Amino acid sequence: MTLNVYLSGEIHTDWRDQIIEGAKGLDVAFSSPVTDHAASDDCGVTILGGEDNKFWHDHKGAKLNAIRTRKGIEDADVVVIRFGDKYKQWNAAFDAGYAAALGKSLIVLNPPEHQHALKEVHAAALAVAEQPAQVVEMLRYVLTGTLPG
Repeated sequence: MTLNVYLSGEIHTDWRDQIIEGAKGLDVAFSSPVTDHAASDDCGVTILGGEDNKFWHDHKGAKLNAIRTRKGIEDADVVVIRFGDKYKQWNAAFDAGYAAALGKSLIVLNPPEHQHALKEVHAAALAVAEQPAQVVEMLRYVLTGTLPG
């Protein structure tokens, strides 16, 4: 059984790489949003034409990125959403809600100090992890039924 996993959320750390590396040997296919921040911000104006107003600049990019995000979440068996320390991730909160509304298996990954702020998001998740390695062990368990160690 191949497990399709969409890795969403914070793009400023290597958490995705840690999960992908840890899951080597498992039958998992990963997808994600564009993680090049500049490309993600500027895709709309680069493809569709410039905007003088920052609102419309961001609007074009958000709409174009939403096509990729929606497709990735819709095709996923499991959606992992990372909320990081440094940046506000409003898009991650949207992705969590969208995945939950579609009935996707949702794993939330965040540091312990975000527990209270994310309590509603956690309520929609099937699991909440603090470390990428925990996500890997969850995927291993789902695929093989084996526990770590």
